[in-house]
Amino acid sequence: MDISGVISALVVGVVIGALGRLVLPGRQQVGLLWTIVVGIIAAFIGTGIADGVGVADTRGFDWIELIIQIALAAVGVGALERARAGGGVRR
Repeated sequence: MDISGVISALVVGVVIGALGRLVLPGRQQVGLLWTIVVGIIAAFIGTGIADGVGVADTRGFDWIELIIQIALAAVGVGALERARAGGGVRR
């Protein structure tokens, strides 16, 4: 992977991770680095899912793929938030 691929992955990770955080209610105590990591993972998995259901390569902008990626990022950020808060168990 060349430097432009790394930079692209970081940009996509920031955008997808940030959008995933925006759809979650309230404030998340997840740092920027973890947001980027979750965003990158969500982008890769979301692209795979979109490809699997046949919506990854559509004419124009791939809105369905983007929605899948954002939803996965929201799930990832939410899961990370719960894990950091002690597993989500409240007493």
